[in-house]
Amino acid sequence: MTRKLISTGSPFEKTAGYSRAVVQGDWCFVSGTTGYDYATMTMPESIEAQTRNCLATISKALDEGGFSLADVVRAHYYITDAAFVDLVFPILGEAFGEIRPAATMIVCSLNKPEMKIEIEVTALRRSA
Repeated sequence: MTRKLISTGSPFEKTAGYSRAVVQGDWCFVSGTTGYDYATMTMPESIEAQTRNCLATISKALDEGGFSLADVVRAHYYITDAAFVDLVFPILGEAFGEIRPAATMIVCSLNKPEMKIEIEVTALRRSA
């Protein structure tokens, strides 16, 4: 079984020694992804923009590994304030409403004060 490592080119990946995603057989494990725009290395202020950036980065990593959001079977959402729940639910619903992966949302601190959300997913390739 071939293992494929996927990178977004984020400097954090090299510094901390991780891959954005790892594909192992029919599985794809996407690391916790924050709301940075990796093209500009900027972080938007709003939780909504950060959430959309997370999902875009995750979608790109899944695509590079031969997967799509439709393959996601598990999602973990980490937010820094419970007040964000009602702001991110509609955005998550747009992305996962029909897919409906098993999911958990946790309110916690993140690594940098500008980070408001981090999303981690696991995907299983669907049978043809």
